[in-house]
Amino acid sequence: MDLTLETVETSGRTVIAVGGEIDVYTAPKLRDTITDLVAAGSYDLVVDLSAVEFLDSTGLGVLVGGLKKVRSHDGTLSLVCAQDRLLKIFRITGLSKVFDIHADQAAALAN
Repeated sequence: MDLTLETVETSGRTVIAVGGEIDVYTAPKLRDTITDLVAAGSYDLVVDLSAVEFLDSTGLGVLVGGLKKVRSHDGTLSLVCAQDRLLKIFRITGLSKVFDIHADQAAALAN
């Protein structure tokens, strides 16, 4: 399965809606998108994982790398995720304590 990415500016933040699978083959596409946004001056990102069906360690690495990039510019990277199977991955890896994870985009944008 492919990875789909859609970027939208909302409330002064950039939302990246991700769909499909984030794995060793598709993660570089997400990494490049985050890198390009940060290079263009977007430091407050919301990554919407609502349509993601699979996330592996490579994908987690890309998200952590993205968080480091925006934080180096005093920015933020929040996640939208309500799927138990993905939330479990964040809990097991301890990343649920690192990322602000919200149930929907409205909650993420309200922060």
